Amino acid sequence: MKRVGQRKCRHCGAWFRPDPRNARHQRYCSEPACRRASKAVSQRQWLAKPENQDYFHGAEHVARVRHWRAEHPGYGRRTQQKSEKSGDALQENCRAQTLATQGSGADSGGAALQEVLSAQPAVLIGLIAHLTDSPLQEDIVRSSRRLLQLGQDILHGRGEHAEQACDLP
Repeated sequence: MKRVGQRKCRHCGAWFRPDPRNARHQRYCSEPACRRASKAVSQRQWLAKPENQDYFHGAEHVARVRHWRAEHPGYGRRTQQKSEKSGDALQENCRAQTLATQGSGADSGGAALQEVLSAQPAVLIGLIAHLTDSPLQEDIVRSSRRLLQLGQDILHGRGEHAEQACDLP
């Protein structure tokens, strides 16, 4: 029996009352898991269209993104002064967490390189973007693969290949 004014969620199956502004096409309830499922379905449908299949790939799209970024410098970056002036932060400023090192001095060993890198993924991505002088994911992935190969060569004692792989764009 259908409930008047309610609809069954396509993800969880629960009955919900759609938002009046979206009632004609809302098929998922407002639970976070159902919203994620709705977004995933929408993205799959968008990518299934022939005109969208290569939207994020190729040199022309890299040029498109670079052109847009040149026209919108600083987009998405809040300056420290602006956020301090506005005072509209949604959460309190948190202290940065520091990695605890064992012992003191440069020869103490400390944490393993892998542990430090896994604790700081944003720093690593930022460093690679800085070294390649490009914030584009395509360039970062290419450089990351070269750096990974270089690191594996060093760890496995294949140092002669490491000198050739050091050239970053």
